[in-house]
Amino acid sequence: MQKPILEVDGLKKYYDIKGGPLGRKVGEVKAVDDVSFMVMEGEILGIVGESGCGKSTTGKSILRLIEPTEGKVIFEDKDITNLKSEEMRKLRKDMQIIFQDPYASLNPRHTVEKIVGEPLLVHGMKSAKERQERVKELLEIVGLSPYHAKRYPHQFSGGQRQRIGIARALANNPKLIICDEPVSALDVSIQSQILNLMEELRDEFNLTYIFIAHDLSVVKHISDRIGVMYLGRMVELTDKDKLYDDPKHPYTQALLSAVPLPDPDLRKERLILTGDVPSPANPPSGCAFRTRCPHAMDICKEVRPEFYPVEDNHFVACHLYK
Repeated sequence: MQKPILEVDGLKKYYDIKGGPLGRKVGEVKAVDDVSFMVMEGEILGIVGESGCGKSTTGKSILRLIEPTEGKVIFEDKDITNLKSEEMRKLRKDMQIIFQDPYASLNPRHTVEKIVGEPLLVHGMKSAKERQERVKELLEIVGLSPYHAKRYPHQFSGGQRQRIGIARALANNPKLIICDEPVSALDVSIQSQILNLMEELRDEFNLTYIFIAHDLSVVKHISDRIGVMYLGRMVELTDKDKLYDDPKHPYTQALLSAVPLPDPDLRKERLILTGDVPSPANPPSGCAFRTRCPHAMDICKEVRPEFYPVEDNHFVACHLYK
């Protein structure tokens, strides 16, 4: 049996809301509220949900780019939530991130050679010549030319910039890469090129990805398993085919009904959700989705549903299946 490379257990990230003349804490925003899942070695786990559901915060909390409020993150059997900053810095060699906006995440004053070579220097490759060679090799791996190394980020297109971001993430041969909406800022024609490149790299370097996105068709294309998030909580997690063929959670069903189909004869009935997404500063009691759910029952107001398996490898947080 495959062993998990990453285990996330009860992860929470709350932000204090300050108010009043003294700036005291008057409440908190529950950006991530008790999320648990595992990622197997070599797999691509997709995380989807609408804007503001906490998926990017989850990704950054796993890497401790944002410090989690509570919960455990176990990477290769090591709990990294309490590591000191120096130990965490060493571990970052194995855990990397690709950011959403390739322009904002690349320093405009640095050449590509310096941007991609920086992680090598940080993790101990002192020889400038070795770094230069490795940067050229990395640029070729992601489909750019070695002569691009002397250019600056503004001289590239969005797709090329994202390739630079991928090269930087690959520099130290990481084991896990968190992809935070890596194609959402790109043109649709370029998206497929970047997704195909990421799949090729996964196979070539035995990488494991957590792929965060809000576009269901993109996630289906690249993921092995998919987790659906709503208002800071994971509501469903299963294999991609199971999720698309037989979604269990009412929120997942509504999301999938909104995916456009190329064939008009296959048009399915849209499930239109009423109401707005509640504020994460004041989430509903019980089930977070109950205010918009067509199947809401009395128990949904009182009791928060557990995240439990309803079938083999299919987890759902919903009272309908108890």
